[in-house]
Amino acid sequence: MSAPYVVVSLLAALMAGFSAASVFFRVQWVVEPLADYGVPQSWWPWLGTAKAAGAAGLVAGLFVPVIGVLAGIGLVLYFAGAVVTVARARSYVHIPFPLLYMAPVVGALVLGPVA
Repeated sequence: MSAPYVVVSLLAALMAGFSAASVFFRVQWVVEPLADYGVPQSWWPWLGTAKAAGAAGLVAGLFVPVIGVLAGIGLVLYFAGAVVTVARARSYVHIPFPLLYMAPVVGALVLGPVA
C-alpha cells in the first residue's frame, strides 16, 4: 500500500464525510440547492447516509481493500448521479461541485492496491 493511496483515500473519505455531515446538519448552502434541484426532503437523510457509508468504506478499505473498492465505486456512482441531477435541473454552473467530490474517490480507485 503506497503513501499516495493512503493520503488520497483519507482525503476522499474526509470530503465525503464532510458532504454527508453538511446534509445531516442541513447546512443552507447544501440543502437549498437540493430543494432547488427537486430532490425530495425525505431523501436527504438517505443521501447523507450513503455518503457517510462511502466515507467509512474508504477508510475501512485501507485494511480490507475490497471494501474500499466497493465504497469507491458506490461514491463514484453517487456523485455521477449528483451530476445528472444538477444537469437535469439546468443548474450547469453547479456541475463542478459533485465532480470535485468525485475526483479524489477516482484517484483512490486508481491508486488502490488492486490497481
